[in-house]
Amino acid sequence: MKSLKVVFLGTPEFAKTSLEAIDQSHHEVVGVVTVADKASGRGQKIHQSPIKIYAEENNIPVFQPEKLRNPEFLEELRKLNADVFVVVAFRMMPKVLFEMPKMGTFNLHASLLPDYRGAAPINYAVINGEKKSGATTFFINEKIDEGNILLQQEIEILPDENAGSLHDRLMEMGAKLVVKTLDGLAENAIEEKPQPHVEHPKNAYKIFKEDTRISWEQPSKTVHQFILGMSPYPAAFTTLKIENEEKGLKIFGGTFELSDHGKPAGTLEISKNEFKIYTQDGIYFPLELQLEGKKRMNVKDFLNGFRNFEGIALS
Repeated sequence: MKSLKVVFLGTPEFAKTSLEAIDQSHHEVVGVVTVADKASGRGQKIHQSPIKIYAEENNIPVFQPEKLRNPEFLEELRKLNADVFVVVAFRMMPKVLFEMPKMGTFNLHASLLPDYRGAAPINYAVINGEKKSGATTFFINEKIDEGNILLQQEIEILPDENAGSLHDRLMEMGAKLVVKTLDGLAENAIEEKPQPHVEHPKNAYKIFKEDTRISWEQPSKTVHQFILGMSPYPAAFTTLKIENEEKGLKIFGGTFELSDHGKPAGTLEISKNEFKIYTQDGIYFPLELQLEGKKRMNVKDFLNGFRNFEGIALS
């Protein structure tokens, strides 16, 4: 089977699994492009992306340009004479970059395109209670996530599955799909197809902090899916009022029951043995939580941390 020379562009762990799969296939990774090293955390330690760490451990040339249009960077990439660029969880690319390789540049996206174009397809698939998700490889063009489809594969979303679990399953499946796409391109065995026209495709916009607040006025099932879709990252939150001090409370999972309770949505009942929040049509029972400034814990340990439950309410 013909072997392709590949430049890989990506940053997080999700991308690293695909890079590893290509590197262990018969195709040749001639270079990787990833984000510049960043200082973060309390000690402002320098952090390298999982892509850079893997590339350096495996003697693959690494490029970390601040600007993707930098002429010196573009010239260095040209010299690698790659057949194809593969993009997984990277950033927007200029035309001068994605049109460089003779076969083009393809991207792995964690949804069944055209649905869930955008930055957070896994989160929104769970939030919206979808029964299936999947991965798509497609050629990049100037419109975000709208290029011609190469390959697509479906996966079932399991009952009560959170975004973290779906992320990990799609990461493994996507890596195999990337190698399958390279094999198909090498043998000229893939027929690219325009994305089907959908009047109102479902969107997966970038999630900001204000988007992660839980709205208890909604139905229990909607609240439950929202919490699962935000778990473990960026994490859904609510605000607790503890003796006149407001503190953020992240909720990572729980259960619910439907009930005609007649109480205002957002009412909290908390004691040594129970933590329940009333929704529009039932009760939500958080099982894993993290109070601002504390570590993540189960509800039993969380409740054991309080001596007095008077004066604790949802803000």
